[in-house]
Amino acid sequence: MTSEIPSRPARPIPRAGVLDIPAYVPGRSKATGGARVYKLSSNETPLGASPKAIAAYRAAAEKLELYPEDTAPSLRAAIGRVIGLAPERLVCGTGSDEMLNLLAHAYVGPGDEGIYSEHGFLVYPIAITAAGGVPVKVPEKNLVADVDAILAAVTERTKIVFLANPNNPTGTYLPFDEVKRLAAGLPKDVVLVLDAAYAEYVRRNDYEAGIELVSTSENVVMTRTFSKIYGLAAARLGWLYGPPEIVDAVNRIRPPFNVSAAAIVAGIAAIEDRDHTAAAAEHNEVWLTKVTEALTALGLTVTPSVANFVLVHFPDVDGRRAADADDFLSERGVIVRRVTAYGFPDALRITIGSAEANQAMIAALAAFVGK
Repeated sequence: MTSEIPSRPARPIPRAGVLDIPAYVPGRSKATGGARVYKLSSNETPLGASPKAIAAYRAAAEKLELYPEDTAPSLRAAIGRVIGLAPERLVCGTGSDEMLNLLAHAYVGPGDEGIYSEHGFLVYPIAITAAGGVPVKVPEKNLVADVDAILAAVTERTKIVFLANPNNPTGTYLPFDEVKRLAAGLPKDVVLVLDAAYAEYVRRNDYEAGIELVSTSENVVMTRTFSKIYGLAAARLGWLYGPPEIVDAVNRIRPPFNVSAAAIVAGIAAIEDRDHTAAAAEHNEVWLTKVTEALTALGLTVTPSVANFVLVHFPDVDGRRAADADDFLSERGVIVRRVTAYGFPDALRITIGSAEANQAMIAALAAFVGK
């Protein structure tokens, strides 16, 4: 008598949950018309990268046969010098996205829960689910993260809390006193991740990116990126600052040589070129106000932003809403970001671009609303 051998699938099958993860969809990069194209969909700086960073990146091409530094010690040292952080408490990676995913994989397992706010960065639930965990979305209050709601959502299965501050795509922020209240209210074994990708743009006295909390806590981590104000989005470079134990855990699962040599030298040059960073921040401060005032004057609702973009809400314009405005702008060479996946079907996120791009966008929206 022979026993039957169970049949096997005809092709490899991903583990449970993988195919349930919605793929991240970035902002568009092509318009459907327009003599010139203005890309205002991905929160890139209109000033570009520092010329010093570009020169350093090009010079790295002379040594492409060599592996980069494994833990990016020279870059960590530069970040430490400029921002005033201990290099041994820094981890660098391919964008802050990698840092977010490594944190989830280090601390979230099957059945564990990870919390994020209602309109938070879409990478958070992806990272939590990819690690085998359960993403828990918590309501916001007036498009701002709600500390009480987050704390109320904590259970014995909670392992990590992601907080984008400022938040993308709303541009809103949580004052530092509220961030401290959140950290104090969380169990000591829950990791609080402060995603400060847009910190360099904020001009508010009650804001702090998270350095103080990380320095005095054992369960708080801050992540940052070179993709925004530093203009190195194509280089894919980010970092985290955390307690020694968390840094050790992340480094144990971090891929070796995860930052390219070109990104390392470009990052050093970029963060050390303070004049270029200051110019980018000043440009944004001026045009954030101008764009907000201009779009408000058109009858559109703009969520107050402290970042380098605005969330614009569209009322019914002769039966046309945000999707129609997006198509209208694209036909005129202006590319913006639809944010339906973030819970805003009737809004668009618009990056603060160059003076020319901003003026073209305002003129196109004026034509759309008939003003």
